[in-house]
Amino acid sequence: MRSSSTPPTSNTNRADWQTIRSLLPYLWEFKWRVIVAMSLLVFSKLANVSVPLVLKEIIDAMDKTKSVLMVPVFLIVAYGLLRLFSTLFGELRDAVFAKVTQRAIRRVALQVFEHLHSLSLRFHLDRQTGGVSRDIERGTRGIGFLLNFTLFNILPTLLEIGLVALILLKKYNVWFAVITFITLVIYIAFTLFITEWRMVVRRTMNDLDSKANTRAIDSLLNYETVKYFGNEQYEAHRYDHSMERWEAAAVRNQVSLAWLNAGQSIIIAIGITALMLLAADQVVKGEMTVGDLVLINVFMIQLYMPLHFLGFVYREIRHALADMEKMFSLLHEHKEIADAPDAATLQVGDAAVRPRHGAAEPTGAGVAASHLLPQTAGCAGNVLEVRFEQVSFAYAPDRQILFDVSFAIPAGHKVAVVGASGAGKSTLSRLLFRFYDVQQGGILINGQDIRSVTQTSLRAAIGIVPQDTVLFNDTIYYNIAYGRPDATREEIIAAAQAAHIHSFIESLPQGYDSMVGERGLKLSGGEKQRVAIARAILKNPAILIFDEATSALDSKSEKAIQAELRAISQNRTTLVIAHRLSTVVDADQILVMDKGRIVERGTHRELLAQNRVYAQMWNLQKQEEQVHPDD
Repeated sequence: MRSSSTPPTSNTNRADWQTIRSLLPYLWEFKWRVIVAMSLLVFSKLANVSVPLVLKEIIDAMDKTKSVLMVPVFLIVAYGLLRLFSTLFGELRDAVFAKVTQRAIRRVALQVFEHLHSLSLRFHLDRQTGGVSRDIERGTRGIGFLLNFTLFNILPTLLEIGLVALILLKKYNVWFAVITFITLVIYIAFTLFITEWRMVVRRTMNDLDSKANTRAIDSLLNYETVKYFGNEQYEAHRYDHSMERWEAAAVRNQVSLAWLNAGQSIIIAIGITALMLLAADQVVKGEMTVGDLVLINVFMIQLYMPLHFLGFVYREIRHALADMEKMFSLLHEHKEIADAPDAATLQVGDAAVRPRHGAAEPTGAGVAASHLLPQTAGCAGNVLEVRFEQVSFAYAPDRQILFDVSFAIPAGHKVAVVGASGAGKSTLSRLLFRFYDVQQGGILINGQDIRSVTQTSLRAAIGIVPQDTVLFNDTIYYNIAYGRPDATREEIIAAAQAAHIHSFIESLPQGYDSMVGERGLKLSGGEKQRVAIARAILKNPAILIFDEATSALDSKSEKAIQAELRAISQNRTTLVIAHRLSTVVDADQILVMDKGRIVERGTHRELLAQNRVYAQMWNLQKQEEQVHPDD
């Protein structure tokens, strides 16, 4: 009975052919290498098929009562050379084709990697990192196997079988070719049938392997949480449960493989026995020489090995296709957010915002203590205006987040958004970055709908200090430099000074070369947030977003860095998403959100005078500060 999760055979075969066809462009890129490799393959097989023919002549020559010494010597030398060429041509073929295989693996892996980065945030919130990484690992490994074994084992084996059958048909009784052909057909039919049946087990193994790896990676990434609750044994039990199911599938796979190998051996043994009986009978009757008998035997041995290997190769190719199936399915994941066909570069005044790796940018005075930082086009006089016009948005049909939200951030102004958790504040920054597209309304920058410009130019104009700072498992220097990888060391240090983290970094034994650990776990929350601030300062964008930028800092550190945040906000359009109201009192306008709607707007003084939601939040936080003055 077919598993419900297993696609129909016709669909599977169609997907297999699509996978194989998708690799053809990588072969065509090195067409001359492929042609040379295939030529060497043919020469190797011709030499291999010639070996038994020369061996027959040697035996027949030495069987004569008066043999000429030079003839066997010449044949023996030819025999040795053919043996050498059959191997040498094969090795040369592998050397020539190596670049084709490795380049294909590299190109496909890069294509999948780039495609994953092009997918929407929704996909990455749903994905399981461990399973995806294992799918890519198996898939790239399968590419090399598929290319090498399809071209250099399936094709040459079929070529060799055809040559041998042709020789047997031409030189000997037709029954030799008939027996060979029947054995071949039965062998291939048996192999195809059993292998297709085993593919169900193989796919089950792959699924269970990915699930086990997902659980392992997820547990290790959340090491501290596991320790907090003393759940080491619980995690070990979950992992072992997944591995137990994988073990059962692996055992079924191995047992079925043993039965397949046994069946193949029986078919080959019967075929060889029938051929040898027929050959022996022909020798007894005087219709064949001893050399002919040896020729038939060697041919059968030479056919037996590649034929037996052909079964193995076919199985492994089917396994490789199954391994590649999930990796290539990632390439078919729909890009929820994509540039419009006619998307233009975001225009800022008379200039366009270019990606930071593009043309050289003009330099000028940056923030305090960071005069080395370059200015973007937006900061050099073309400041951007941001407008949200009647924006409505839902992550899912039954989860509406924003309702008819409208506001403007004039060029060079600072607008703050406050409200309770879940009010939709952080969703504003995700929409501005275009991680999602709005369902109704629009977001405009200098009058341009962000859906009509390229994502690259849009994001080049925006910098963010997020609430949850996740760092790469690399050095502090690398993580700050990530804001602009082509920055000089002096610029990176200047950004660290502006973020008030330079002194801390200098106090570390390795300084800027100190490793931050997985997701930055070696740093405190405040230290990670300062790195994020330095990274945003280094990028030096025209639009700045502070999403709870000081949430991980204590009151003293927060006050120390507020002055720098105000300094880098100068001449930039700034959106501040905050929980602590004390951080937004200087904003040009404050928006109060509640359940996805803007319920109040105005300056700090105006909102206090209204004595409504904002005033209540302000009074409540003041009371908390009096109770906990050092928090």
